[in-house]
Amino acid sequence: MEEGGGGPLGLLCRVGWPAKPALSRGGQNPRGEKLCGHRRAPDWRAETKPAVPTSARSPSPPQDFILMADSKPAVDGEPMDMEALLQSVFGIVIDEAIQKGTSASEKVCEWKEPEELKQLLDLELQSQGESQEQILERCRAVIRYSVKTGHPRFFNQLFSGLDPHALAGRIITESLNTSQYTYEIAPVFVLMEEEVLKKLRALVGWSSGDGVFCPGGSVSNMYAMNLARYQRYPDCKQRGLRALPPLALFTSKECHYSINKGAAFLGLGTDSVRVVKADERGKMIPEDLERQIFQAEAEGSVPFLVSATSGTTVLGAFDPLDAIADVCQRHGLWFHVDAAWGGSVLLSQMHRHLLDGIQRADSVAWNPHKLLAAGLQCSALLLRDTSNLLKRCHGSQASYLFQQDKFYDVALDTGDKVLGGGNKETGRV
Repeated sequence: MEEGGGGPLGLLCRVGWPAKPALSRGGQNPRGEKLCGHRRAPDWRAETKPAVPTSARSPSPPQDFILMADSKPAVDGEPMDMEALLQSVFGIVIDEAIQKGTSASEKVCEWKEPEELKQLLDLELQSQGESQEQILERCRAVIRYSVKTGHPRFFNQLFSGLDPHALAGRIITESLNTSQYTYEIAPVFVLMEEEVLKKLRALVGWSSGDGVFCPGGSVSNMYAMNLARYQRYPDCKQRGLRALPPLALFTSKECHYSINKGAAFLGLGTDSVRVVKADERGKMIPEDLERQIFQAEAEGSVPFLVSATSGTTVLGAFDPLDAIADVCQRHGLWFHVDAAWGGSVLLSQMHRHLLDGIQRADSVAWNPHKLLAAGLQCSALLLRDTSNLLKRCHGSQASYLFQQDKFYDVALDTGDKVLGGGNKETGRV
């Protein structure tokens, strides 16, 4: 790493080992940062420790070792004023992204063709850092040439708007910059997620169950496919595809493309996706679903999952969930509902009838970042299961992380339910 080097949107730190890094007796370092109260790391640097024979001492850290708590970004060797920088950035965000970005008198986007935009932004990574003024100007440029999804005339996607409460939550979560695999690293967010998932399940109609937040509805759908396969063939976790017969899953021709992507990603193959006919309004036809199930069985495949859609991408259709649930019950199939867009109508007394039968599903994908204006990505996968299926399917029991002898309920260590180790606290924004 070169001293002072960095890209156009960032800075590289140039710091040395602090002269007096010892911790005080009050649980603070020399800068006053408090330590987490439940566990204190061994203070091998403290000056108050009794003398230790030279041969038994830990080696001194190298001179270029960076202790993050004692370092600050620098340009040309001079420490930056972090508070001043952030205040300037927040000022730009409020002026450009929030006030102008949500004003009907402003453009939705200052559109430029790709080559022209590259020249305007000068995105080539450099070996030297930039001044604070240059960084702030780049921040303005990023906002100026980006699409303002909070604009009242932004209609390009199934999400839009800028909710100030959602933005405030995202600022807090980003400033805390934590993952969420264990309670000890994210105690507040773990408890918040538990309550939010509980409420979402109650809206679906379940008094118990499980769930996780995922990085988007596509991943939620893929999780559901993986869980359905594991429930039917648990040996596949260890033995892989060789433990499986040819499988078949069923979905409408109006389904989200993530179903086909999931089949490819999970090794099932896109040929395993049986496309069920839809009526003129885009809703799955249950009679054709059952016909397709019988046909798959006759061809030697084993049906294992049906994915219905509540709020299709193009037509906004809601599949007849009760009738589809009847078919799934007759054939013993996992019933998944992709309600990424339409799930939020459960909050509407006028429209919630569109989801009649959703309580009979085994799993539901729901994206509050769509109709509820939560920040991207706020995507929930809800399960009716109470047998810890998520952890059994996805868990690896990493002993260095998920210790069983902690001083709190280790059921709160939810990281083994998901595939990502750096799972973000997306459900609170």
